[in-house]
Amino acid sequence: MDMTTIEIKPVSYNLWKTDKAAFAKAFGESFAETGFAVVSDHTIPQDIIDKAAEDAKTFFAQSPETKRKYADPDNGHQRGYSPIGSENAKGRAISDFKEFWHTGRDLPADSPYRAKMKDTPVVEELPEFNTSTRDLYEALDSFGADLLRAVALHLGLEESYFDDKVNNGNSILRMLHYPAHINPPPEGSVRAAAHEDINLITLLLGAEEAGLQAKHRNGTWLDVNAPKGALVVNAGDMLQRLTAWTIPSTTHRVLNPSAERAKFPRYSFPFFLHPNQDYLIDPLPNCVAKTGKVEAPITAEDYLTERLLEIGLLKK
Repeated sequence: MDMTTIEIKPVSYNLWKTDKAAFAKAFGESFAETGFAVVSDHTIPQDIIDKAAEDAKTFFAQSPETKRKYADPDNGHQRGYSPIGSENAKGRAISDFKEFWHTGRDLPADSPYRAKMKDTPVVEELPEFNTSTRDLYEALDSFGADLLRAVALHLGLEESYFDDKVNNGNSILRMLHYPAHINPPPEGSVRAAAHEDINLITLLLGAEEAGLQAKHRNGTWLDVNAPKGALVVNAGDMLQRLTAWTIPSTTHRVLNPSAERAKFPRYSFPFFLHPNQDYLIDPLPNCVAKTGKVEAPITAEDYLTERLLEIGLLKK
């Protein structure tokens, strides 16, 4: 496949504050063209981002024994730590070379969703890590809900369509660490194989090291790098299914670094925005009318379970 660099024109969040229809149009058109959108002038405080990044690096520097105390493979690694080798791309037997931490939603004690959504474990050794990752989670959760309002307008729905469908969603903040390579990686290998995300939309803050690529609808791989003060947003499989493929899920991957950058680790912090577990993903009629693609309705919980099995995080 051809590989190239393309400038995905950022859409300023300031436009949302003055002209929601114009923002929704630009945001939706970027999704349709590349499956990605870059949103500049976001409202997530930089000090929250910096603190969470600093504390994540400290966590990943802990001993393997310490980190594994917070792993929960029986829960599909949906909360806490996931060691290297835990996850593979759908349809790929080889695991990705990465480790990560999942922070999930804080639910009220009487929430009916608690039966399936566990609390995020508390890291006893690093109390600041618990606070800073929670702060970043809350900031991304709020911003993501606003972006879904733009998606709703783009789809011709009421702006508030998604509000009560994601307010208790099983959304996850993933703190990702791709370790440095002591020896040059094999040519053609990747840090994360080509895949699509499971959820509605993913919000990704810029990484210190390059490597993220998205597959354009024409088959070309595009380098995706968010400028400072911006974040990258991509559509996931749940949104693709809901919109009868009018918004396609984005195939993306993370390449191994060049030889001169191989000694540097890569960190990134995607936020996977999920709907409430009992939300029925039933293709929208106005979208079906455009594409004719109809997939059977399925709850968000059942769909997530199906995909976790496919990517190896949940064992049969």
